[in-house]
Amino acid sequence: MAEALLLDAALENIPYGFCVWSSQFRLVMWNQHYSDFYGFAEGVLHRGMSLEDVVQLSFSLGNHPGRTSAEFYETYTDELLANRDGAQRKSQEEVRGGRTIQSSHTYSAALGWVVTHEDITDEVARTEVVEKRKLELERQNIRLDAAVNNISQGLCMMDARGRLIICNEPYARIYGLPEHLLRPGTQLDDVLGHLFDMGMSTTGTREEYFIWRRALISRREYGKTVHELNNRTIMMQHHPMKDGGWVSTHEDITEQKQNEARIQHLARHDALTDLPNRIEFLDQMAKAEAALNRGEIAAVLYIDLDHFKAVNDTLGHAVGDEVIKQASARLWGATRETDVLARLGGDEFALLLRPIDGADSAARVADRIIRSISAPMLIGGQHIEIGASIGIAVGPGDGVKTDTLVKNADLALYKAKSEGRSTYHFFETGMDADLQQRRTIEAGLRLALQRDELRLVYQPLLGLQQNRVICVEALLRWDHEDRTVSPTEFIPIAEETGLIVPIGEWVLREATKTAAKWPGDVRVAVNLSPMQFKTRDLVGLVKSALADALLPASRLELEITESLLLADNEATLNVLHELRAMGVRISMDDFGTGYSSLSYLRSFPFDKIKIDRSFMRDLTDRKDSQAIMEAVIGLGRSLGMSTTAEGVETEEQLAMVRAQGATEIQGFLFSPPLPPAALLSLLRAQVRKAPEPDRPAARPPASADAVLGLAR
Repeated sequence: MAEALLLDAALENIPYGFCVWSSQFRLVMWNQHYSDFYGFAEGVLHRGMSLEDVVQLSFSLGNHPGRTSAEFYETYTDELLANRDGAQRKSQEEVRGGRTIQSSHTYSAALGWVVTHEDITDEVARTEVVEKRKLELERQNIRLDAAVNNISQGLCMMDARGRLIICNEPYARIYGLPEHLLRPGTQLDDVLGHLFDMGMSTTGTREEYFIWRRALISRREYGKTVHELNNRTIMMQHHPMKDGGWVSTHEDITEQKQNEARIQHLARHDALTDLPNRIEFLDQMAKAEAALNRGEIAAVLYIDLDHFKAVNDTLGHAVGDEVIKQASARLWGATRETDVLARLGGDEFALLLRPIDGADSAARVADRIIRSISAPMLIGGQHIEIGASIGIAVGPGDGVKTDTLVKNADLALYKAKSEGRSTYHFFETGMDADLQQRRTIEAGLRLALQRDELRLVYQPLLGLQQNRVICVEALLRWDHEDRTVSPTEFIPIAEETGLIVPIGEWVLREATKTAAKWPGDVRVAVNLSPMQFKTRDLVGLVKSALADALLPASRLELEITESLLLADNEATLNVLHELRAMGVRISMDDFGTGYSSLSYLRSFPFDKIKIDRSFMRDLTDRKDSQAIMEAVIGLGRSLGMSTTAEGVETEEQLAMVRAQGATEIQGFLFSPPLPPAALLSLLRAQVRKAPEPDRPAARPPASADAVLGLAR
């Protein structure tokens, strides 16, 4: 009874409102300050009253303006239900008269939610007062929590003579205190002696430890210390009281510290590979600047994984992530303890080699990396092959400052990629100019369609059996700043930036519109980029272009390269089948330049194979080129596919491919690419020279002169 009266007296005399809500949202206890804050008349609150009824009563008194009672009730109960971990949560609310009340609630499994309410209206405007009242509120909360013994922190209260008044279970549990040290009246020295014996971290003797604690108490100031006990981290806060005693709280923050360390680690490391990230790498680079200024030699390697995007797009991000992890492990194997390997993002890595003897050392590391990354990876039962391109900048010759070395390594990487990938390249003076040229091309290309700078030329394909033009390939040209930019210069940039998609649509629509004006049944061939197959509706685009041009699908031929079928993507094959079902012919361009061409011929029934011009150069001189040409033509014939020999430039070449059975030829021997008007004239002349229906067709010309006569 006496303890209850003591608690009631304490609650009525604390300078803030206090109430307890049970886990069923029923009012357990409250004090007069709580009633005063919300304007509750005496007797309207009773034990067991529901929170919903109290909220409705509060709203009727003008509290919580701007919200309905239902909204406030839902929000408040959600906050309480979300707070069951023993932590202290704070919120603010407005009550009648424009006053601001700060509520602080803590959950106890035994009691429910212990809520304190403080009028902070004036303190909001006075920062200094706010801080003072917060400190006072924290001290008052400690006393209250000690009284109910339901806080998650360890707590003990000592009187002015250093005797224990009360402590809670978490306090005893944190320090493993035996029963006899938990009794009221226990001397502080007895507790400190036990803690020291249990392994409390200290740099001195037992007596020095005692002196330190007593000095902390004698200063009569709030203090916070962190110490180690049996491999755990404990935070102790000392709160002096007016009567000379004090309250101390103790919290095991081991997990918190570990989480903080982990967060700090993640802020500077890549989550997937656990390698340093860009921030950490640049910091390490900055630290190396002083050594570079002293003459130390270091190298920065920028590493980009070749073909990773194709793997990611076709096999999915899960496989892509595994590729990144395996690649990072292989890269790690090429480093020394003094080196710094980082993942900059995506498939880009950076390696700081320091110190090294010279550029040769960096080259050897780069060579090891390329060989290591190029080895096949077995992931999910699939053999995946990628490569690595590397740019190298060596300081101090290529720069001392971090920004300079990083920029130069990046320029060298771009050069390595442009030279065919899976190689490395050192930075060279002038690379920056090359990059600026690339950026100029990219910027101009973005406006090329708007400025009407793109045009098509058309190169005829001669049907050797028909002795006439049966197909014409549309070729893209770009007239920019008083010059014609080579397709080999701007097409790769269009591919990398995604600009090839709108450009490719323009090419398709322009080519079909032009072909609709040609006489006869001459087909038009249009090249498709793999990027266009990633658009939402390529089939719909083709249908739309044919419909707008009034061109039959049978007169359109779409050329794709082997790279499109690199991963045997099912969606790509479905699109190809849909296009072919419409009547569009599908041709494989540059056949023979990949490493698995025969498997592609099994995956899709192509209408035509275009034999790459690289086989034509040595056709008349090398037996192996002749054998390959004959084999490919024979393969196409046996599979029911027509064959086009590209790059025919001499009469000898023409005679050989004719003898071997090629279906079509394309090359400067017959015709270069022509502007639309010149091509139209050629096709009309072809119609005029065609044999009359009752007259037998002329025999195929035996020489290129006869063929060229048609073009003239």
